[in-house]
Amino acid sequence: MKTVIMAGGKGTRIASVNAEVPKPMIPILGKPILEYQLECLRDQGYTEFILVIGHLGHVVKDYFGDGSGVSPATGKPFGVTIEYVVETEPLGTAGALTLLRDRLTEDFLLLCGDVIFDIDVRRFYDFHLASGGLATLFTHPNSHPYDSGIIAADKEGRVTSWLHKEEPRLWYRNRVNAGLHFFSPKIFDTGLFDTLRKIDLDREVLKPLIPTGALYVYDSPEYVKDMGTPDRFYAVTEDIRSGKVHAKNLSNPQKCVFLDRDGTLNKYVGFLRNIDELELLPHVAEAVKRINESGYLAILVTNQPVIARGEVTEKELRLIHDKLETLLGKEGAYLDAIYYCPHHPHRGYEGEIPELKIDCDCRKPKPGMLLRAAKDFNVDLSASFMVGDGENDILAGKAAGCTPVLLTEEAGEGRRYSSLLDFVEAEICKE
Repeated sequence: MKTVIMAGGKGTRIASVNAEVPKPMIPILGKPILEYQLECLRDQGYTEFILVIGHLGHVVKDYFGDGSGVSPATGKPFGVTIEYVVETEPLGTAGALTLLRDRLTEDFLLLCGDVIFDIDVRRFYDFHLASGGLATLFTHPNSHPYDSGIIAADKEGRVTSWLHKEEPRLWYRNRVNAGLHFFSPKIFDTGLFDTLRKIDLDREVLKPLIPTGALYVYDSPEYVKDMGTPDRFYAVTEDIRSGKVHAKNLSNPQKCVFLDRDGTLNKYVGFLRNIDELELLPHVAEAVKRINESGYLAILVTNQPVIARGEVTEKELRLIHDKLETLLGKEGAYLDAIYYCPHHPHRGYEGEIPELKIDCDCRKPKPGMLLRAAKDFNVDLSASFMVGDGENDILAGKAAGCTPVLLTEEAGEGRRYSSLLDFVEAEICKE
């Protein structure tokens, strides 16, 4: 399988860091961004690359050659094969694919050359194959969704809408395109690449696939960050130095802070049925942000019997959670995933949903949601916490093998803290 890397960016916003080389060749800790990409993919068995170059393209060629040589940065063999495509005129973010259609006869990975990432590529590829779509985006939450394009998808991962950053939005799920894409070669049957011209990948190739149901998202908490600004460049440098980048790869066991919702993240109002009643507790966004920065996953696990009782629809619940994610995102915090139990074992409510009135294995105090998340994200439960404000949270955490933490003002046995921020400062920030 081939990987196509768009490596011709000028990097005007990051010129203050280094304006003498194309953006993918800006060194981090002595090694170009592009070399980090090649290494991540090479180490997982992906060794065939096509580099699309333009601005200062000779710098890329002089450094990597055909991939058979030795890295000037590490002194070790590159261990890959590299072909080049030179843009003699600006072709946008996708026009160069027109020059490659005869070489891309199988599924291929397309990525931007200014992104630092460390992901389990096989997981991503397996999802792409299983979906059967023409294209699959790698999406993730980030700390600045308010100035990012927001992508919404259904339960199967099929994209339903795509809001660009300049488009209005109210409540939204914090999921953005990370700049990594798997494509089927059938994308060339759409007619988009019949004529060599400037093409915008997002607006002219990907977004038009939404009405056809052929565009999917693979959502992951793994590390992906672009080098678009000096601030992000320096943040990534520190993340590489600390080992955080590689640690977030889902092939490695993850640590997680599982979070209850009502009374833990937002004010407790009984059964929350009205989105207008959702209000974050004080300092919660700061606490979640610190969890994000620590390398722990932040995963919400919440009982929602209001669905089985017929008081809230799943669509209404999604909108409530969209508001929760929006409020957190405005403060630079995010949730890596949300799990909810829609069941309720007790019958007799007017308007209840009979098929959901069951004794399930996901309703806390049972550990089903935590166990499912652990499987999805390779979570080491013994190194993780379950934080909540009730006995069911504590029992679920114990049953899953996590360290349970009760948020309460009362004294007693076990780990107790008066707020989520107090817990984070005592247990997470000390590591």
